[in-house]
Amino acid sequence: MFVLHPLSESTRSSLIDGGLDPDSVAAIVRAAVAEDLMGGIDVTSTATIPVDHRSTATFGARQDGVIAGLPVAAAVIETVCGDAASEFVSKVPDGTRVAAGTTIAEVSAPTRLLLTAERTALNLLGHLSGVASATRRWADALDGTSAVVRDTRKTTPGLRALEKYAVRCGGGTNHRMGLSDMALVKDNHVAAAGSVTEAFRRVRDLAAGIAVEIEVDTLDGLREAIAAGADEVLIDNFSPDEMRQAVAIRNQLDGAVRLEASGGLTLETARIVAETGVDYIAVGELTHSARVLDIGLDLSTV
Repeated sequence: MFVLHPLSESTRSSLIDGGLDPDSVAAIVRAAVAEDLMGGIDVTSTATIPVDHRSTATFGARQDGVIAGLPVAAAVIETVCGDAASEFVSKVPDGTRVAAGTTIAEVSAPTRLLLTAERTALNLLGHLSGVASATRRWADALDGTSAVVRDTRKTTPGLRALEKYAVRCGGGTNHRMGLSDMALVKDNHVAAAGSVTEAFRRVRDLAAGIAVEIEVDTLDGLREAIAAGADEVLIDNFSPDEMRQAVAIRNQLDGAVRLEASGGLTLETARIVAETGVDYIAVGELTHSARVLDIGLDLSTV
């Protein structure tokens, strides 16, 4: 039976420093490794590499981008190889822009186990770095405005905390983590409740202490949401001119209400939207469509 190892205190601390729960990360890593092993062993590595063979290796970026997930990759190496038998050294912090050819981490471990861990580590590291890189492109487009790019719940099942961490590494901010930490009243909730005002009242009756955001698709809906007491209003599929009108209405009625633009937004129009005065730009593609950043592991024997 293949033995998986617990995370070291140093790796757990690195994850905590990034706002990640080390036990949750350990569970994700164990599930990913178990999926790869399928209840067996790494047949190729076991057959071709002596058990006492050791190697050093480098993780390198093969294209320009923003790195995210090095502590997660370290967790994969430790889980498979064991802390006592391996050493993982990050050469850059998460959130760093790198050019193709940059060494981002070095590792030393038993070769057989290192190659067993390789694909899982690269899958997670490349995916999270892809999310961070996509987010950075949006953050750069908004630079100099007051607007901030924000993610959504359109995440990979089981990987939400990691993907939202990658968004932060790329210069974005997180929307709600789940259904219980913030209320988002959407059109279907309004239809079921009968009105924006009634939907808001019911949320407040159930959960008085959490922030409430209301989705609207008209300026009259915006006025009703602000009058109801919304903390935030998601203005969905508004044109830039309608967004400017929405900002003016918000400033007149309650300047503390935050506005989030959503729907049909692109990098090419991001700055135009930001300059309307909205507070947030919601971008689902940060997590559901980000391309993997090409990262490789290059081995050398000890």
